[in-house]
Amino acid sequence: MRIHRTTFAAAVLLAALTLTACATEGSPMTPSETDGSAPSSRPPFLTSSPSPIGPSGAPAEVPAAKWAAILADLAERDIAGEPTLISSERVEYSDGSLGCPAPGQSYTQAIVEGYRVVVRADDRVFDYRFGSGDEPRLCER
Repeated sequence: MRIHRTTFAAAVLLAALTLTACATEGSPMTPSETDGSAPSSRPPFLTSSPSPIGPSGAPAEVPAAKWAAILADLAERDIAGEPTLISSERVEYSDGSLGCPAPGQSYTQAIVEGYRVVVRADDRVFDYRFGSGDEPRLCER
């Protein structure tokens, strides 16, 4: 009888050690694990604001090449009025979207140094973003 108790105790100890080894140390339970639904194998997806992300940067003069690119873009859009500079700032964007992501697009996940230039023409406001080059991206949201 004593052999059976020893064998049983050893089996219980082995089962406890096996279960402990399978557990993930330090991982809290997700809501899906506590409500009975299927557990997720990845962290929750965090979204950003649906409006343009307004970077905060230091005021800066608009380089001549960037201003010329803005004038060319406005001409392509048939904007006849003379543009008035509202603001210009040198910024660091958190990714390749230049602070103005488009739904369904993927962007480089790296700090991008650039400019944000806001102008008014024909009673409309235009928010231009520049990365490292002189090609403007109009943020239209």
